[in-house]
Amino acid sequence: MQYKRAIILILVLFLIAASIFYIVFFEKEKKIAEKEVIVKGEEIFLPLPSLKGEMSVEEAIARRRSVRSYLDKPLTIVQLSQILWAAQGITDTYRGFRAAPSAGATYPLEIYVVIGEKCVFLGGEYLDAGVYKYNVEQHSLILVKKGDYREDLAKAALNQAWVEKAPVDIVITAVYERTTARYGERGIRYVHIEVGHVGQNIYLQATALGLGTVAVGAFYDPKVKEIIGAGLGEEPLYIMPIGVVSRLHELTVEDLASYYEYKRG
Repeated sequence: MQYKRAIILILVLFLIAASIFYIVFFEKEKKIAEKEVIVKGEEIFLPLPSLKGEMSVEEAIARRRSVRSYLDKPLTIVQLSQILWAAQGITDTYRGFRAAPSAGATYPLEIYVVIGEKCVFLGGEYLDAGVYKYNVEQHSLILVKKGDYREDLAKAALNQAWVEKAPVDIVITAVYERTTARYGERGIRYVHIEVGHVGQNIYLQATALGLGTVAVGAFYDPKVKEIIGAGLGEEPLYIMPIGVVSRLHELTVEDLASYYEYKRG
């Protein structure tokens, strides 16, 4: 009898010790992973995105504007992480579905990030200036090349100054063959629809974070591909500068009521 009690006591103590070990070590590591950036060589593992924000979808839609003027302030790595996740992040961990819909889940789009000098704050230091590629599966950034290429990108974009002035430029490319291989020529249309979905996600997420952006479609394709080091078969579709704004657009229900009353006569 005493032997059985001793065995039970040992098992209980073991379970208690295991629980304490899990809480102290594994839960601590989990919390760190949610907040901190992990750098392994030339890959930066981004902090986990938030699934709850301070601004509703309705408010973000109402306050969204194309913004071409930004304050001389850096983005935080948390803001950049959130925007990249909103653009192409995983939203179904079983099937790998992403934040924006894709015809047949063919996912033809690739995301590049052009970052300026001291333009993304990590907390005590800054992310190196350079061109990075977003790794969707691991929610990370892979360094393509170091250096501040915003001026070069602005020149390639017909000297649109906001491309150079923004701390970060997102460049979206497409590998059309991924979609046209399944849908033929109609796949081209599907790719263009998809990049529109992604662009709007970026617009709304930036607005919800108190940031601004604008969709840029005027640029010299070959030069942009050269600057970002685009992969084989990739064609650039969008450049979206991201920056801190002094204030967001305001809209009230009263404004809408007055407008509709006037239009309705």
